[in-house]
Amino acid sequence: MKVLALDSSSTVAAAAVMDDGQLLGEYSINDGRTHSTKLMPIINDLLNRLGIMPEDIDLFAAANGPGSFTGLRIGVTTAKAMAYALGKPVIGVPTLDALAYNIVLDGIFTCPIMDARNNQVYTALYKCNDRYPERITEYMGLPIEELVEIIKEKNIKVIFVGDGVEKHREYLKKQLGDKCGFPPEHLLLMKGSSVAKAAIDMASGGILENCFDMVPFYLRKSQAEREYEKRISGNS
Repeated sequence: MKVLALDSSSTVAAAAVMDDGQLLGEYSINDGRTHSTKLMPIINDLLNRLGIMPEDIDLFAAANGPGSFTGLRIGVTTAKAMAYALGKPVIGVPTLDALAYNIVLDGIFTCPIMDARNNQVYTALYKCNDRYPERITEYMGLPIEELVEIIKEKNIKVIFVGDGVEKHREYLKKQLGDKCGFPPEHLLLMKGSSVAKAAIDMASGGILENCFDMVPFYLRKSQAEREYEKRISGNS
């Protein structure tokens, strides 16, 4: 089964092709340009260099959130449009799940943290078993201080990944000491291959969607929506 996996949920634009779990090719660009200008060129170049036609893809996958509201829509819409045109299934992969696939070592606890601004993170905790990251908490959007308290209560050592690491690294080291760790820099951010591997595992478990059902998973409302609701409630 050939899978084309996309991610545009953060600053990284990524695409990867896997065939039955074997990585055939992967692009990852973190250059500050908008995803709308680079995601399709990445896909086209990747497929051309692999000698693969879009119709050869059996499954389209995209990281569906949480993450950047605009970025998520770009990635999800691209996967849906290609799947619809070709009559193929899709899978929306939770962004935090995909990040957890960056570090898959049995018995290790991983904690993806994505910067949600205002000292908050999108996060969840995972325990790796048999090279599979099993989520052991809900998906959460919360202050970094609350996440630290959760980890202290569980009394576990955690490996952190995600774009929130650089912002909170020193705080985590100060609060958790030897209870926290960090991977090499090249494994911190989103990877198309991680989205692809997560999608393959989900598909093997019977989790497939059609392109009409696939939607972004925002976890919480946008800042604009929250400010609007605050103004409305203040005027009522």
